[in-house]
Amino acid sequence: MVRAFLALELSDEIRAGLKTAQDTLRTSSARMTFVEPRYIHITVKFLGDVDEKLLPRVMDAIRNVPFAPFTATAGIVTVNNPKRPFTVWCSIRDGGKSAELAALVENAMAPLGFERETRRFTPHATLARVKDFDPSLFSALKKLEGTEYGECRITGIRLKKSTLTPQGPVYEDLLVVTW
Repeated sequence: MVRAFLALELSDEIRAGLKTAQDTLRTSSARMTFVEPRYIHITVKFLGDVDEKLLPRVMDAIRNVPFAPFTATAGIVTVNNPKRPFTVWCSIRDGGKSAELAALVENAMAPLGFERETRRFTPHATLARVKDFDPSLFSALKKLEGTEYGECRITGIRLKKSTLTPQGPVYEDLLVVTW
């Protein structure tokens, strides 16, 4: 079995800016696990544990998803839910393009036995997962208000393998599809 997901890559410039945002978040007393900056991405679909025999069919399905490059802007850093935050993320604006892509990916993956996502797709890049909330997190977020982290061209989608380690997940590209 391979733990896998489909993702869109962000530019190194955006990742560097988001690392600076993570440094600000670290001033909070909330206990969080941070995403390694080089691994910050937009998840289009989490596939979970995939039988290795199914991977070639997943790859073929992804290769056949028709799409074109688009521009994405890394916007504000916020939490998924102000009442019960469990994820700190950077919002992504792209004119609805990644949501269109996510719908096409859902349609491509469903015949292979992957469950459809029931929640509305919200493009974002996860920066940290909140393990133990502290109100000081909101003070740290306030310091980031009004900051945007740049824009980049999304030119393809990647099938990634995620290996969980005690130091955090390690991602490896299994397939890169360029449009």
